[in-house]
Amino acid sequence: MTKRRDISIKVPVLARVEGEGALDIEVRDGKIEELKLRIFEPPRLFEKFLEGRSYGEVADIVARICGICPVAYQMSAVHAIEQVFECDPGPWVREMRRLLYCGEWLESHGLHVHLLALPDFFGFNSVAEMAKKFPDEVKRGLALQGIGNEIVRFLGGRSVHPVGVRIGGFYKAPAAAEAVALVEKVRQQLKHAEALLRWSAALDLPDSSQEFVSVSTRHTDEYPMNEGHIVSDAGLDLSIDKFESHFKEQQAPHSTALHCHLDGRPYLVGPLARLNLNHDLLPDAVKSLLRDCGIAFPNQNMFHSIIARSVEIYYGLFEAARILENYIVPDLPYVDVSPKAGIGFGCTEAPRGLLWHRYELDADGRIVQATIVPPTSQNQARIEEDLHNELLTFGLEHDDAALRLRAEMVIRNYDPCISCSTHFLDLRIKRS
Repeated sequence: MTKRRDISIKVPVLARVEGEGALDIEVRDGKIEELKLRIFEPPRLFEKFLEGRSYGEVADIVARICGICPVAYQMSAVHAIEQVFECDPGPWVREMRRLLYCGEWLESHGLHVHLLALPDFFGFNSVAEMAKKFPDEVKRGLALQGIGNEIVRFLGGRSVHPVGVRIGGFYKAPAAAEAVALVEKVRQQLKHAEALLRWSAALDLPDSSQEFVSVSTRHTDEYPMNEGHIVSDAGLDLSIDKFESHFKEQQAPHSTALHCHLDGRPYLVGPLARLNLNHDLLPDAVKSLLRDCGIAFPNQNMFHSIIARSVEIYYGLFEAARILENYIVPDLPYVDVSPKAGIGFGCTEAPRGLLWHRYELDADGRIVQATIVPPTSQNQARIEEDLHNELLTFGLEHDDAALRLRAEMVIRNYDPCISCSTHFLDLRIKRS
C-alpha cells in the first residue's frame, strides 16, 4: 500500500499593495492535487465610485487605481469616453499619449527588473543586497526608471498619479525647450538600455518552457500601446467591443481577486505576450539589436519575461526619442468635446498587459455604469497554472526555502499589481 503524503504550503505575502495573499498547495503521492493562489484584497469599488461622476472626473479617479500604472487606466478611460462622444483628438494628442505611455513602461519595467526580478536570479533577498555586488547595474536601473518618471512628468505634471490628462487631449502643452532638454536625456539612456538588454539576454535563466496562449492588442503598423484589435496566438482576432464575447471574469471561491478566462482557458497578457504577437512591428534598429543579442520571439519560457521587459525598455526609449525629436507646440493641446449618451470601449497595453474598460454614459456625460478588467485578473489563472507546472517540474522534494523561492520567482514573472509581487514572509509545510 502506498503511503499517503500530504503537504500544505501556506505563504503569507507582504502587503506592498493593499491586501494579503497566500499560496496553498496539497500534494499527495508526489503530485499536486490542489493549488490555490489566495488573494485577499479588500473591495476598492472603483467601478461604483465612477457611477454618477461627470466624464471630466474619470481620468483623475481611475489614475488612483494603481500607483505604478496610472497612465494605462487614464488612457483606456479617455479612449472609451471619446468613442462615445465621437471625438478624434488628432495626431498631436495621439503621439503625446504614446509618449506618455512610453514613460510609464520605462517606470514600471525599470522598477520590476531591478528591484523585484533580478535579486531572485542572483540569490539576493533585496536590491540593497544586490547593489553591493552590482552597484553599477543597480544605478543603471534606477536611471532608466528615472527617465520614465521625467517623461510622465513632461505631460502629466507629476510622475505619480499624473494630472495632465483630460478627455480630448491634455490640459497643457510643454514648451519646445522642455522637449529639447528631455530628448537629450532620453538619448543618453539608450546606451544604458542596450547594456541592460545585452546583460539580461546573457543571464543564466531557468530553462522551463510551457504551453500557454498569448493575448495582446495589435496595431496595423506600430508596436501596440494605445490602440488596436485583440489577438491571440490561438487565432483570436476581434475588435475591442467584442471582448466580453470571449473573455469572462469569474469569482474564484478561494480568492477575492477575479479570474478571467479566454473561452474557458487561462491565458497570458503582458510584455512576453506582446512580443510573441508583435515582434514583427518593432523598428528595424530594435530588431537588429535583438538578433545581435541572440533574442528570438515567440518565446514560451515565462522566466524570459525579464528579457521581454528589457526589450520594451529599449523600445520605449527609442520610441520616446522619435516622438520628442518631432515635437511641436500645438495651438491647443486638446479638442473640445460634446457629451452624448452611449457605450464606449477602451483597450490599451498597461505594463502588465491588456487593460479593458467599458463605460455607459448618459446624455449629460455622467457615468451610468463602468467595467474595468485589469491585466492582473487576466493573468491570475495563468499564474496558478504556471505554479502547478513549474513546482512539479522543479521537484516537490526540495526543502521549504527552495520551494518558496521558486514560487516567488514564478509569481514575480507576471509582475502582478497585487501584494504577492513582493517577497513572501513565511512558508509553512505540514507533512504527514
